Amino acid sequence: MVGRDRTLEKLHLSDDAEYRRLRWRCRRGMKELDQLLEHWLDQQWAASSEAQRGVFLRLLACEDDRLWRWFLGHENAPDAELDALVQRIRALPPGG
Repeated sequence: MVGRDRTLEKLHLSDDAEYRRLRWRCRRGMKELDQLLEHWLDQQWAASSEAQRGVFLRLLACEDDRLWRWFLGHENAPDAELDALVQRIRALPPGG
């Protein structure tokens, strides 16, 4: 049982380290983008599928000016998966 507990602890620490790295990647040049991305990370990441997480990682790789235009609704993301995620993030209820 001790071996299993240590394995679970290592998994938790690994998840925690990944979460911290992702939180850092959510930090952008604009506070508003930070808040949108961090809100999704806090509310949705843990329950998301690997595919959904992959789309979020692709979103984090996009340039700030493009993200801002997408989140404001001035443009749609050229990729349907990215656009759907942007719309879901925009629709999230405000966090507290």
